[in-house]
Amino acid sequence: MHGLPGAHWSREQRVWKVPHTERSVLALLDVLRGTSLTIQPALSAEWERRGSLFGNVLQRLDDPSSSPAWDVRTKAKLRNQLKARGYSDRTVKAYIGHVARFFATYQEGNEDWDEQLMMRYNVYLQERSFSHSYINQAISAITFYLRHVCEAPPVSVAYARPKREQKLPNVLSLQEVLRLLDCVTNVKHRALLYLTYASGLRVGEVVRLKPHDLDVERRTVKVRQGKGRKDRYTILSGAALYEVNRYVAMERPQFWLFPGQDARKPLTERAAQKVFEQALRKSGLKKEATIHTLRHSFATHLLEAGTDIRYIQELLGHRNLKTTERYTHVSVRDIRHIQSPLDRLLPSPES
Repeated sequence: MHGLPGAHWSREQRVWKVPHTERSVLALLDVLRGTSLTIQPALSAEWERRGSLFGNVLQRLDDPSSSPAWDVRTKAKLRNQLKARGYSDRTVKAYIGHVARFFATYQEGNEDWDEQLMMRYNVYLQERSFSHSYINQAISAITFYLRHVCEAPPVSVAYARPKREQKLPNVLSLQEVLRLLDCVTNVKHRALLYLTYASGLRVGEVVRLKPHDLDVERRTVKVRQGKGRKDRYTILSGAALYEVNRYVAMERPQFWLFPGQDARKPLTERAAQKVFEQALRKSGLKKEATIHTLRHSFATHLLEAGTDIRYIQELLGHRNLKTTERYTHVSVRDIRHIQSPLDRLLPSPES
């Protein structure tokens, strides 16, 4: 949903919303093609009232285009090739979805797949305002399919990839983080959010921690098989350790530090995201933020405190320093010392 034009998450209604426009509806159709859906009767009536564009969407969803080349066996082969190369479950699901949507869009056989077709699909997605990261992943998924399932020669599509968007992450101030954490009363949820922020963890990393991953003596957290299948160590805050100890003393988790309803399985990422969303609503903060914002805030606050950027890179598990350097554009450590020309001309009302 993140790649859809104009899509945003409503914290109050706890639903995804997209604009009721031709572009957004067609983009939504592309993403959900072949998916089992329940359409609200009121929405169906509204689409019919608006005319053929919206009125035929239901039919296109219920009877998606298909290609004889994309069947259960082909899908299984793609899944196995991805699994054999160590791709994460999330990436496997995303790649399969991208290839399925490509097949649903084009009814052509493998022999017709060339650079021109790839470029046409690139343009097709851009015209529907999908994000550049979404399009780049789609191209990567299709080229993987061609190379490892169809065993075709590698396709040179570097020129066809859209330029990477330079988006700055949303960040909470130190006071805002404290305000959010203080409003959480559930000991498990409190420990989860404290640890996420204080150690700069991804949501998929914090929910998969095991009790012995926290080294109290060395004050470190071992992150096993993080993004890119890499292990790393990050810092263990004394304040976070206090909250974790309170939680462990009460709940006595065994295998997973934060188990789900089934103690044999970790808490789901979606459940952790909901914990953050509830805390954000309760805190009254109006900023757009997700649980990943805590990780962005961790990195930015370290940078503003003078921590060397290469140490931050190691703590976050970034392979490329350029990924970490984006926090220099968010940090206000040096910006605060710069005076606006207007302030030199006019006295500040606060002074």
